Amino acid sequence: MNYQTWLPVYERILADFGYDRLADERARDRLADLVTAFDESRLDRMDGATVAVAGAGPSLESEAAVAADADAVIAASAAADRLRETGVGVDLMVTDLDKTPATARELTRAGVPVAVHAHGDNVPAVERWVPRFDGEHVLPTTQAEPRGPVRNYGGFTDGDRAAFIADAFGAATLRFPGWDFDDPTVDTIKRKKLAWAERLLHWLERRRGERFAVLDGRRADVDPI
Repeated sequence: MNYQTWLPVYERILADFGYDRLADERARDRLADLVTAFDESRLDRMDGATVAVAGAGPSLESEAAVAADADAVIAASAAADRLRETGVGVDLMVTDLDKTPATARELTRAGVPVAVHAHGDNVPAVERWVPRFDGEHVLPTTQAEPRGPVRNYGGFTDGDRAAFIADAFGAATLRFPGWDFDDPTVDTIKRKKLAWAERLLHWLERRRGERFAVLDGRRADVDPI
């Protein structure tokens, strides 16, 4: 994702949630202080592959076979633990450290890459956890302008950011187990974030010329980007 392409969308997200761009940039810079550049060739297995982008919704366990059948699996946050409990391994975890940071640490120490995201209100978590990770396996990301070793592939929530990462690394087909846009258990802010995730996936599928099954029956109601 070219940052200039992402920037207008990012500005709309900032305005909609009232986020502070400078706070995002400070978080990015703090993360940059704690990491080194990630060897992106380690994710080459996604090129031309079917990639499962696993969300942590209630449907994940019932749809775990979708992940098991994929060539590569990217797990958004807590989906990593839940997939592993069903016997499905993950090739990349995407997290802003708000849930299961110990799992992220464990994965890096086992040689599994983890995309660690810094944003305006998670600096304490970044400072606490990133030094405990095996730095060779940390892929640092931001939603602000990329700088130094910190990359911006597009995306806002852990889930849709995982999809943008898969796209950036050449995935041929994306599958979406564990995505529940209408999850009744989430709070108001999470529901708003899910709406943005839906919009971003709709944008991504148009950019890719692919139709994501997770959006079937929903496209007419999505506010397009």
